[in-house]
Amino acid sequence: MVNGTTVTEFILLGFGVSQQERFLLLIFFAILYIVTLAENLTIIVLVVLDNHLARLSMYILLSNFSWLEICYVSTTMPRLIFDLASPQGTISFRDCFLQFYLLFSFGATENFFLSAMALDRYLAICHPLRYSQIMSPDFCFALVIACWGLGFMAYIIPVTMISRLSFCGPNVIDHFLCDAGTILSLACTPQGVTPLVCQMFVNTFVLSNVLFVVLSYGTVILTLMKPSFEGSRRKAFSTISFHLIVVTLFYGSVAGMYICPEGENQAEVTKAVTLFYTSITPFLNPMIYCLRNDQVKEALGRLRRRKVSLLGKSMTI
Repeated sequence: MVNGTTVTEFILLGFGVSQQERFLLLIFFAILYIVTLAENLTIIVLVVLDNHLARLSMYILLSNFSWLEICYVSTTMPRLIFDLASPQGTISFRDCFLQFYLLFSFGATENFFLSAMALDRYLAICHPLRYSQIMSPDFCFALVIACWGLGFMAYIIPVTMISRLSFCGPNVIDHFLCDAGTILSLACTPQGVTPLVCQMFVNTFVLSNVLFVVLSYGTVILTLMKPSFEGSRRKAFSTISFHLIVVTLFYGSVAGMYICPEGENQAEVTKAVTLFYTSITPFLNPMIYCLRNDQVKEALGRLRRRKVSLLGKSMTI
């Protein structure tokens, strides 16, 4: 084994519940996963098929965000459902690090997409005359590529450094997924500067995006408070309120990981917080962002009328 590594697989403990409770959790998460996929796929199909939404930068970003949510939830949920159905949740060394890399990469990509959508709202409200010129389709697609590229580049170095550590036992992970903290806790000492480098990368990417999002929405709110926005203030606040809810859900759950209290129940609290931002948040985001949005409702109406019209023509033929 490279670098003295003797561990070839890990055991994910998951949730310490009875067999009957495991079955109920399996059913719950299976339904949650299917509904989450359906919600996000609906948004993607709607943006692709509706010419009006497909031209708007906000919906180009939202359709990519929905695809990101599908990828994000698919990194953990199928594995969680499989482990609930199996007596022992074993995962190979390679698969564990692949899940670890994908989970953190999709999480970093979500950080960048939240910043991109904050930029979009900032330009739309604070610089409306230049908005269409700046947020052109070419710029919007470049922004999308940058979000995906930066997200997947963000954790290459930390994941590579952790994978090169020695793992000589134990191999039991008290979690339902492969997380940086739990993997590092199993690595043999000395670990060198790896934990410090990993923490620096996480702090840099998360805090820089949080700062950008806070400054963007803070500027938007201050702009909306000006007398010139009195007539359109309510509609604008209604739009950004959905964005702020999604931002709060995501960064609130991330903050929960940092302030998680130490003690006997630390592992259970960590699982609960992780479960929230890896499964519950992707389920809630489509409903908050789009499915209660007037433009999305209008697009659904247009798609329904088009389908009825095509059905009528086929029956006439």
